[in-house]
Amino acid sequence: MSPGPADPSGHPPLFGEIKLIASTPHYVVIDKPAGLLSVPGLGPANQHSAASWCRTTFPHATGPVTVHRLDMHTSGLLLMALDAAAHRHLSRQFEARTTSKSYIAIVDGSPTTDSGTINLPMRPDIDNRPRQIIDFIHGRPATTHYRVLDRLPLHTRLELSPVTGRSHQLRVHCAHPAPAGLGCPIVGDSLYNPANLLSSKKLDVPNEKAPRLHLHAAVLDFDDPVSGLRIHCESPAPF
Repeated sequence: MSPGPADPSGHPPLFGEIKLIASTPHYVVIDKPAGLLSVPGLGPANQHSAASWCRTTFPHATGPVTVHRLDMHTSGLLLMALDAAAHRHLSRQFEARTTSKSYIAIVDGSPTTDSGTINLPMRPDIDNRPRQIIDFIHGRPATTHYRVLDRLPLHTRLELSPVTGRSHQLRVHCAHPAPAGLGCPIVGDSLYNPANLLSSKKLDVPNEKAPRLHLHAAVLDFDDPVSGLRIHCESPAPF
């Protein structure tokens, strides 16, 4: 997918538009495009975000709207609260890990197994932010389940299901050398994939830099904070 036109306000180009997946008086689920921050960043040029869009689109929203985050370069499902009570209820679900999330990724190379679990503790690289690194002494536990969906000539399509929610977890777990990690960095990952190349026939852009990170939050399950019913949301990967 090609990025949209440059925004005259100075916002970075987005790979698509924000889509509303589910809407209730207490929360909304959006499909965040790659290139959009989840929350405002530093400086005037980084104030445009999913959170600011939510407050503008739903002016009745009170309290913090951000329940969880996606990396700016990751697209897909993002849950946002519209009142303080819903925010507390939904945040507790993420803290207790009762939510369920799965992502679609395209990685360079081919994992040696069709499915498995990666357990690699992580922490920020204080000398090279925003990179994250594996640290078996000081890192926080991080667990990811993976499953091969399709093996391409030079790439593999994966389903990734994180148990924990560390920053850049999926990107680091995919890029970390096998057998502890997959040894297959995500296509388009400028931080953890030095090659950053598209070369398979399916991707059809040989030997050029990938225009975006090929990581998409495709499934999100959680409990409605009012009814208690299990809510299931899906968003097909745009790649």
